[in-house]
Amino acid sequence: MIVIEGCAIATVDAAGTEHADGHVVVSGDRIVAVGAGPYRGAQSATRVDGRGCLATPGLVNTHHHLYQSATRGYAQQEILFGWLTELYPVWARIDAGIVHAAASAGLAQLALSGCTTSTDHHYVFPRDGGDLLAAEIDAAAAVGLRFHPCRGSMDLSVKDGGLPPDSVVEDTDAALAATKDAIDRFHDPSPGAMVRIAVAPCSPFSVTPRLMREAADLARSEGVRLHTHLAETVEEEQYCREVHGCTPVEYAERLGWLGPDVWLAHAVHLDPAAVARLGATGTGVAHCPSSNGRLGAGIAPVRDLLDARVPVGLGVDGAASQEAGQLGAELRQALYLARLRGGPAALTARESLALGTMGGARCLGREDELGSIEPGKLADIALWRLDGLGHAGIADPVAALVLGPPAPLRLLLVGGRAVVQEGALSTVDEESVATALARAAKELR
Repeated sequence: MIVIEGCAIATVDAAGTEHADGHVVVSGDRIVAVGAGPYRGAQSATRVDGRGCLATPGLVNTHHHLYQSATRGYAQQEILFGWLTELYPVWARIDAGIVHAAASAGLAQLALSGCTTSTDHHYVFPRDGGDLLAAEIDAAAAVGLRFHPCRGSMDLSVKDGGLPPDSVVEDTDAALAATKDAIDRFHDPSPGAMVRIAVAPCSPFSVTPRLMREAADLARSEGVRLHTHLAETVEEEQYCREVHGCTPVEYAERLGWLGPDVWLAHAVHLDPAAVARLGATGTGVAHCPSSNGRLGAGIAPVRDLLDARVPVGLGVDGAASQEAGQLGAELRQALYLARLRGGPAALTARESLALGTMGGARCLGREDELGSIEPGKLADIALWRLDGLGHAGIADPVAALVLGPPAPLRLLLVGGRAVVQEGALSTVDEESVATALARAAKELR
């Protein structure tokens, strides 16, 4: 049993319950108690002094491309299509060793920024690259994060009217078979699962309609979730109108890609009708503010999406378009971009925290286990230090976390296991991870 006490607590439950000075009690992998004041129960528990800290649910990352950690700093002034065109030939050379090093680094960075659950959208599978999905799943197990890898795919190369070169696309039947194999090998549907698979063809400009349709059928027959990129840029909008005669959201709906088991990355360029369809169908959105800024893609209509009752989570996106890779910092970025688009009332600090916690849990279909600090839920908890120079004097701890600089972690628990303690990883050696990443990046260069 672990007792965290003396800290401020933002539970992010449905009532928005907060405690200025409270306790959280963990037994095994579950939260068993939360409340105001000190804990009066068992004295034999491991006690964590939370004074000067804020406890929140662990953050949930809803979109990433972990292999890209080995290709940071490329195509610095390009829009999405130019950025992809420059990087596809580099990514064609990835292998299992590079993916393991990149994933280890990306997941370690996420953990240090308060993330306890992460997705990954892996869609590049060179023919001689080895078992890439297994490599990143092994990395997640070593770092200690809950992991939802998405088996991506591309089957529409430039010669057939798509964007990627032949070297990074798969045969349609082979992609579907490999996706089914990933589900069979790795998906764990049980409560408290550490690994769950999603089905994730890449995008409208790199995937055929057949693959989109049959991938959706496969996912639903296997009871797993669906993920893809959609409506990220104006160029994608133009592509869909020219090739398919409709908007990206209309195209997705035509192919069976809207619904409560789907979450879409970006959703930046949406008209009111598209926002309404996402809300009506319960389709989720992974909002990636920093990546959208890095590529100049635009600002997602987050306020409109929330008002339409769309589940919205946060994503760091791949490190090639968001080199920092820190999910905690996206809380502030999301708030700032929403206000740039809609004014200072467009998003509150608490709404931003909800995006990074319960919103992400809803996108992944795990709101019954993750996203809030409540008895019975998984003990995925971030304990942020707010007593240092960067946050001292801010009376509202949630505002301090969201508006202040990235807060260091006193403790990060995943299923009750300490992954970060006193700002340092307890599961893997940070220096070794950094060395392996530098080696992988050099190999690709």
